[in-house]
Amino acid sequence: MSRFTWQARVYWEDTDAGGVVYYANYLRFLERARSEWLRARGVSQRVYAADPGIVFAVVALEVQYRRPARLDDLLIISAEPLAEGGARFAFRQHIWRERCDEDLLASASVRIACLDASTMKPRRLPQVIVEGISGP
Repeated sequence: MSRFTWQARVYWEDTDAGGVVYYANYLRFLERARSEWLRARGVSQRVYAADPGIVFAVVALEVQYRRPARLDDLLIISAEPLAEGGARFAFRQHIWRERCDEDLLASASVRIACLDASTMKPRRLPQVIVEGISGP
């Protein structure tokens, strides 16, 4: 699958006193891009939690911060899913300022588990997710 991208604007609430995006808020941008990737595949996390009763959880995360994002910046956030197993998949993600492949601000590797909503035990990924994931 090709790289999925989503845009976000940096608002006052995303920044620290110096107008720089607070480091933990990068995780929000990454999460939203992954959620939009699911939405683009026709997956509603709210609906999936009810039927077939599955949720997705981050089980590992590594972020490299390269440059600061600042108040009013337009960010491009990518989400590239990668195969990892029957109940897990991963994302390679990047955050750029203004345009892809130009001013890289952060990169991340995120591992996701598919879990039964009631027991929180691993469950097989739904076919619509499997079809959207790149091979190893």
